Amino acid sequence: MQTNPTYTSLVAVGDSFTEGMSDLLPDGSYRGWADVLAGRMAARSPGFRYANLAVRGKLIKQIVDEQVDVAAAMQADVITLVGGLNDTLRPRCDMGRVRGLLTEAVERLAPSCKQLVLMRSPGRQGPVLERFRPRMEELFACVDELAQRHGALVVDLYGAASLSDPRMWDVDRLHLTDEGHRRVAEAVWQTLGYEAADTEWRMPLPPSAPPNWLARRTADVHFTRQHLLPWMGRRLTGRSSGDGLPAKRPDLLPYEGPAV
Repeated sequence: MQTNPTYTSLVAVGDSFTEGMSDLLPDGSYRGWADVLAGRMAARSPGFRYANLAVRGKLIKQIVDEQVDVAAAMQADVITLVGGLNDTLRPRCDMGRVRGLLTEAVERLAPSCKQLVLMRSPGRQGPVLERFRPRMEELFACVDELAQRHGALVVDLYGAASLSDPRMWDVDRLHLTDEGHRRVAEAVWQTLGYEAADTEWRMPLPPSAPPNWLARRTADVHFTRQHLLPWMGRRLTGRSSGDGLPAKRPDLLPYEGPAV
């Protein structure tokens, strides 16, 4: 890995995590860690180009079918690939198939870029993480193996205590807050070899008083009505939150936005 490298382009591949939910901007769009990372890389490289092909709700097969070849054809310096976690959260999940598709994606992307970046995704403390932890860890073991085989970098977000803290997660309990996305951008930045701006992004948050019983129950009711039930409805009907949505930034174009 280089130290303070000069990369001229970035393509991000994945689902809602890479699209940037729930880092909401005033205009109703999402920013997210990939946009933050692109802004920082662009500040070091005039003419820096950036594409973000991620679409919320995508399963690994959809990522392979819809994004991988497009990303590979762009011949970017850096490609980030995060996928498969949506599959692990489904009631029925064939992990062998997920591993095979992830392997296919890596085998097609790694030769097409100077540096492929994979991730061990963060997990929020709570019953959902505990229920699906074995699948997630099987996915991450595959990520580690593929990275070693193909010379990819791995950003370990799963092992970062700060990102498991519920305070880093939005009210939907599925997506990071703006601060969570900032820390992910910092993690990728450092993994690529750039000088750290925040050496403590992994550190646990300071302790805080837990919410009282009424506040917890109110939050649970809101979460169930506004997020859990709609999510379950989409699963039962075979729909996705990303159905019909285009890629966030489908073309590899000069980055336009604030340096971060």
